[in-house]
Amino acid sequence: MFALNFTNEVNFMAQLWKGRFKKELAKETNDFNSSIKFDSRMFEEDIKGSIAHATMLGATGIIDKSESDKIVDGLNGILDDIKSGKLKIDMSAEDIHTFVEGELTARLGQTGKRLHTARSRNDQVALDIRMVLKKEIDEISEKIKGLIEVLCNKAEENKSVIMPGYTHLQRAQPITFGHHLMAYTSMLLRDLDRLSDVKRRMNVLPLGSGALAGTTYPLDRNMVAELLGFDSVSSNSLDGVSDRDFCIELASALSLVMVHLSRFSEEIIMWCSWEFKFVELDDAFSTGSSIMPQKKNPDIAELVRGKSGRVFGDLTALLTVMKGIALAYNKDMQEDKEAIFDAVDTVKMCLNAFTPMIDTMTVLKDNMRNAAAKGFINATDCADYLVGKGLPFRDAYKATGELVALCIDKGLTLETLPIEEYKKVCDIFDEGVCEAINLEKCVNDRLVEGGPSVSSIENQIKKAREIINK
Repeated sequence: MFALNFTNEVNFMAQLWKGRFKKELAKETNDFNSSIKFDSRMFEEDIKGSIAHATMLGATGIIDKSESDKIVDGLNGILDDIKSGKLKIDMSAEDIHTFVEGELTARLGQTGKRLHTARSRNDQVALDIRMVLKKEIDEISEKIKGLIEVLCNKAEENKSVIMPGYTHLQRAQPITFGHHLMAYTSMLLRDLDRLSDVKRRMNVLPLGSGALAGTTYPLDRNMVAELLGFDSVSSNSLDGVSDRDFCIELASALSLVMVHLSRFSEEIIMWCSWEFKFVELDDAFSTGSSIMPQKKNPDIAELVRGKSGRVFGDLTALLTVMKGIALAYNKDMQEDKEAIFDAVDTVKMCLNAFTPMIDTMTVLKDNMRNAAAKGFINATDCADYLVGKGLPFRDAYKATGELVALCIDKGLTLETLPIEEYKKVCDIFDEGVCEAINLEKCVNDRLVEGGPSVSSIENQIKKAREIINK
């Protein structure tokens, strides 16, 4: 064993790379170079990764086992002190790795300096961010499951509530509000699947890649992977330190979450308007106007719709950062954390506000039913009735179109048009058409899997709950 004579251990650790340089770092350079303002949130993962690394160093004999044990104890002490508030993270440190190693060296002296044996900050940060994002994926997935449960409950309550379904924002065919809600559940279930897939590919240990070329030390990478809960180790050291596909994939998956929340928000905003008045948001999830006392604004939905652009921007930033980087690590990659952390935080914030907003909203069932009674949304069923009588669909389509035009001229609907008028257009019509165009019958005759019938919605709800509860 030997010791170098450093007069101030803490100052030595201010920059881990300081030995090569003769001048002090300019304050402007340090401020620009520093990442601790956003990577400090990884302190727990950084320490746990270091504990696993130190444990492996001792087990393989790369460092003395007694020193490995001291390092592990010291790191656990630092973690406890940060969590309790006894130790504050020094925001003037270059990054969280420098802070933790500097604190460990201040506590243990030369033993603390052995922690960084056989690793680089390049593979260390690649490890930390994977560990953080795996945890964030789990948290976001639970929040999405919470929203799905709320949607299933609402769909169950409204599985028979008739409303108009739209294409091109024009009333098209009758559905139920429960069916409409389960469409968003289908989107969110895909989001869960994507997040799970991202986590599976993310769950690869990069530690042991070194700066780019691995190390001559006899590392047991699989031991570290097992200690930290990784499925495997990276197969190429260059890729291990320079891969940020998992950040981009996660940002992409989160962008799709925001697409779905934004589309839903757009409909909530429309449904709250006097022009629709299909739902009313709870006062606790609405705001008013500073000048117009009658206003009740769907601000949460509007903010979610707006914040989608922020997450899309984070994805674009990550793609742009990574698109021109030669192997292996480059400082550009420091920009990954701000973007992906912002995407993560924004999605969590939106889900936290959006879910209770949906849970507490009031469904104005009569308004939905009244809207469905207008707009001739049972016209397809009228045509299908003629098809059932043997008329080719195109002829049935034409006849029904003439009926719609006649109703518009007379200010009537298909339900209120006398049967005599039906027969003038096509003599195949009889009294049975009245039942065929009944909105409830139109909906519940659609027994095809995935359709809007009550039995189909119940099946959709059952399947969704099975997925989120397994």
